[in-house]
Amino acid sequence: MPIDKITLYNVYCDESCHLENDGQPIMVLGAIWCPKDDARRLGAELRDIKARHRARGELKWSKTSESRLPFYLEIIDWFLAESPLHFRGLVVLNKQALNHAAFNQGDHDLFYYKMQFSLLNKILSPDSQYAIYLDIKDTRSRLKLKRLREVLCNNVYDFTSDMIGHIQNIHSHEAELMQVADYLTGALAYRHRNLQGNPAKVAVLEHLERKWGCSLSFSTPLREQKINIFLFSPRQV
Repeated sequence: MPIDKITLYNVYCDESCHLENDGQPIMVLGAIWCPKDDARRLGAELRDIKARHRARGELKWSKTSESRLPFYLEIIDWFLAESPLHFRGLVVLNKQALNHAAFNQGDHDLFYYKMQFSLLNKILSPDSQYAIYLDIKDTRSRLKLKRLREVLCNNVYDFTSDMIGHIQNIHSHEAELMQVADYLTGALAYRHRNLQGNPAKVAVLEHLERKWGCSLSFSTPLREQKINIFLFSPRQV
């Protein structure tokens, strides 16, 4: 009897405004994922787009400018057109209202990893296997990765941790698709910070929402696969 082939996926995670005392009212976590078999091709396509536009260095939301606007609009069109690529974003609203002690959620660092769990557990399926790459946060991240893997696997009764074949921290320059996670996470944060000061960023956001057909300002149904958004509001004491 033939054994069904397990689909392997790569997941790339990034964050914006995640520090506790950065003065920002929100925290945003984002993840790009695709079948592992497509990752190399998609990375090569992104490098080709960069080369055509003579865009050197990493793709970063912070670098969005009017002089490079056609490049960034093409990135959005490419992402939306590539059916293997998916994005999920989680936005913590009113971050200043978080009360970790009142709700037994440890400190802000532990809360960050709980939110990573909430981001990822809606992506993962026990019928598939995943390699998860997180943008390096600090020197202590390695130990926390082990715990995150255990919690994600135990949530689907995968006590041998087979579902997550690999999990590690990397720098964004090491993976082209990590840079796409950075870009879309940054865009989501810009929308929820209600910023308008950069006309190029506003144009990219409007282009994305128009082509996608939805707004980044609201949660999407879980069945939404291309871009899935979840807004988290702190509970009141």
